[in-house]
Amino acid sequence: MELMTAELEKRFVEVGLQDCVRKDPVIVAKFFDPAGKRTWYATEYDSTFRMFFGYVSFFGIWDGEWGYFSLQELEAYTSPFGTGIERDLYWTERKASTVIR
Repeated sequence: MELMTAELEKRFVEVGLQDCVRKDPVIVAKFFDPAGKRTWYATEYDSTFRMFFGYVSFFGIWDGEWGYFSLQELEAYTSPFGTGIERDLYWTERKASTVIR
């Protein structure tokens, strides 16, 4: 599965940096491990370094943290079951406060 598309990258550019709304940014994309409980909610993307900023949840939406994660790491990951990280194709943008508790 292609995690970053040209259309998605364009949307990240349109949304831009969300420093001014850091308390409740728009989540542009959601990535998840279908064989586990990890989920990555991306609010920003830097195409030069191929890095996202967003919320990473380890076991549920109540136990994560904000930080940076790389597209390269997401693309390279393979679970013990042989699956990789997937992008939620049905995700619609929403404010972080509606997803993260």
